[in-house]
Amino acid sequence: MRLTKFTDLALRSVMRLAVAEDGDALTTREVAEAMAVPYTHVAKAVARLQHMGVVEARRGRGGGLALTDAGRRSSVGRLVRELEGEGEVVACEGDSPCPLRGACRLRRALRDAQEAFYVTLDPLTVADLVASPTGPVLIGLVGRPAD
Repeated sequence: MRLTKFTDLALRSVMRLAVAEDGDALTTREVAEAMAVPYTHVAKAVARLQHMGVVEARRGRGGGLALTDAGRRSSVGRLVRELEGEGEVVACEGDSPCPLRGACRLRRALRDAQEAFYVTLDPLTVADLVASPTGPVLIGLVGRPAD
C-alpha cells in the first residue's frame, strides 16, 4: 500500500506539531520550511487536519498551529483512513471498467490487505510516532523556504 503525498505530509506536519513546546504555536510557514515543502501544500493539509479536530489554528498576534489533545491521542490508523478517503487500491470501475469486476477475487484480497494495513496502524498514536529518537530530530528541523 502506498500513501498519497497529501497523507504523508499531513502526518509529518502532525508529528512536527506534536513536539512543539507547550504554548509555542508554530505557523504554517514554519512547518512548511521545517519539512522543506511548499507552504500551499502544508496549508491544505492543515485545513484538513483542522476540520478533523486534530489541529487548532489561531489567527493574529500570538496565533499559530497547535495539536489538540485529541490529535495527540489520535490513532494513526484512523488518521490515515480519514486522510486517504474511501478509495480502493485498484480502480475496477471508471472510463474503461475491468471485465472481471463482477467475479474478481483480486479486488476482495486487495481490500482485505488494505484494511490489514490500517489495522496495523490502529494501536499507534501520534504520541508514539514522536517518541525518541524521532522527537528530538523533529525539534531540530530548521528548514529553508520551499516556495
